[in-house]
Amino acid sequence: MSRWRDRFRRYLLPGLAFKAVVIGGGYATGREIAEFFLPAGAWGGLAAMLLATIVWAVVAALTFRLAHHVGARDYRHFFQALLGRWWVAFEAAYAAFVVLVLAVFGAAAGAIGAATLGLAPLVGTVALLVGITGCVAFGNVGVERVFAWVSLLLYATYAAFLALAFAGFGDRVAAGFAAAPAPSGDWALGGLTYAGYNIVGAVIVLPVTRHFRGARDALIAGAIAGPLAMLPALLFFVSMVAFLPDVASAVLPSDYILARLGQPLFHLLFQLMIFAALLESGTGAVHAVNERVARAGVTLTAPRRAALALALLLPCMLVADRVGLVTLIAAGYRALAWALIAIYVLPLLWVTLLRATPARAPLPETP
Repeated sequence: MSRWRDRFRRYLLPGLAFKAVVIGGGYATGREIAEFFLPAGAWGGLAAMLLATIVWAVVAALTFRLAHHVGARDYRHFFQALLGRWWVAFEAAYAAFVVLVLAVFGAAAGAIGAATLGLAPLVGTVALLVGITGCVAFGNVGVERVFAWVSLLLYATYAAFLALAFAGFGDRVAAGFAAAPAPSGDWALGGLTYAGYNIVGAVIVLPVTRHFRGARDALIAGAIAGPLAMLPALLFFVSMVAFLPDVASAVLPSDYILARLGQPLFHLLFQLMIFAALLESGTGAVHAVNERVARAGVTLTAPRRAALALALLLPCMLVADRVGLVTLIAAGYRALAWALIAIYVLPLLWVTLLRATPARAPLPETP
């Protein structure tokens, strides 16, 4: 194995996987950014993003470090070590999280299909369902490849998006920041809420931490994960400032801005990138459930992994078709954020700061 590939898998892959989980339907389409950052204005939104990035980096580093120490590569074993007999509290919260985020992904895929190709929303939702099922069927290796290749497409597309945005209406972006007041009000609450429900991604991606060689790897990978996950959102947010306040109420802020760029081919490419982001996000969430089942002693062949994925995705996608993207994000994420902070973040900080670390149980790499 090359040195570059080894370091990539140890330091960057966990962060790219974390980014894959958090970007999802609302982040990729701009809907989550509009919900949690735009209300604070240009500078307040940037401050909230910085706060969320710091929270992600700290909690991801502590999570990866503790998981490596106790030999946990799925969320069940991690929370058994962290919460003891109360680990089922996270199981319940995670079940709600999976239903909610997969419904958001499905709703976003449906909205993209309708906006881009004029299809019925259900068509885009079903296409995403089929794609996720195919990806998770191949286990860890297949999932890691999805994270790596989609990430290249995603970062390149967002960079091009920012360049086109500045070329087309950079003066409006500059004017938006120049006229914006200093951060005030509830900007910190928006940042903490956004960080709170997304930080669960750190335990969802534990299967890809199998390449760590020691605690140092875990801490470095976690610290990198926060900035890696927030960078695309930052690029998107800067572009959205040009169209405040109207863009804040758009169902698909990405489509709102792309329509004003006047670049039809890039518009199509960006929507395809969002669909790819939905694919990797959904793959990460479903793969975590499959790995939880596998660690319980069940042998999962490719057909079994696909069947489990379908059993999970079908009811969630039905929710998406009936409820819609804006309602799902506005109503569901805030309550989930504070539940996860109470069940996951606070106990993690307590255990880490008091050095009451559970007994070590290292595991070898798994395929």
